[in-house]
Amino acid sequence: MPRKFIKRFLPDHNTVKTNRSLKIFGTLLHDPNLWHLNRRSAKGAFGLGLFFAFWPVPFQMILSSAAAIVLRVNLPLSIATVWITNPFTMPAIFYGAYLVGSTVLGTEMSTFHFELSWRWVFESLHTMGPAFLLGCFICSVVAGLIGYFGLDAIWRWSVNKAWRARKSYKL
Repeated sequence: MPRKFIKRFLPDHNTVKTNRSLKIFGTLLHDPNLWHLNRRSAKGAFGLGLFFAFWPVPFQMILSSAAAIVLRVNLPLSIATVWITNPFTMPAIFYGAYLVGSTVLGTEMSTFHFELSWRWVFESLHTMGPAFLLGCFICSVVAGLIGYFGLDAIWRWSVNKAWRARKSYKL
């Protein structure tokens, strides 16, 4: 069942509650619905985490946490799913988002040479920014929807499989 599989990878709720960056939510973290793992909370959290994973901002975890609290879905799963984009995967994922954005806009992909300067950042935002941000938005929505409905389908399939196995065992 997905529940057992997911629980193996989730952090303990005390670890999440004591996280420094999540202290801004205060007592909101004490809602028990944020810690339950069922089909509704898991699919919502997984979809949220994937949605915010494609946002090119440094505080994805906080955004995902705030949305999980508002929507009352599993908080640790929402936070853990955001980490699909990490320092190792981020270049490939954001390059893919840029490809999607430039394809949708019909613009030519521009080559660039990285410089560690604010001037380069602002010039890049002007030249490649629209395609990159549109690609991030499209990938964010698509990944969130696929994650939401995909986890729901996997969860239902595994529950049905378990029921069939239990039914055949009794015969």
